[in-house]
Amino acid sequence: MRLVVDLNRCQGYAQCVFLAPDVFSLNGEEALRYTPYVDDARRDQVAAAVAACPVQAILMDDVVDDARDDVVDDMMDDPLPAAFDVHH
Repeated sequence: MRLVVDLNRCQGYAQCVFLAPDVFSLNGEEALRYTPYVDDARRDQVAAAVAACPVQAILMDDVVDDARDDVVDDMMDDPLPAAFDVHH
């Protein structure tokens, strides 16, 4: 499944971080980092995080294709690739 976070809407309440810490994290006090593709085994955990967002900044979308599966597999090996790491 694919996650999209509206970072302009996100206010850093971090409810998603508490409910799905393997998917969402804070960089500093307010900068949200997240894994945009998550395997279906985490669906309930991610759905709870989406529902808990007080400003409804997180969208969860079912993406079904083989290319996405390859991306998810790669991301599981390196959950924060350099493209998403603000320190690079």
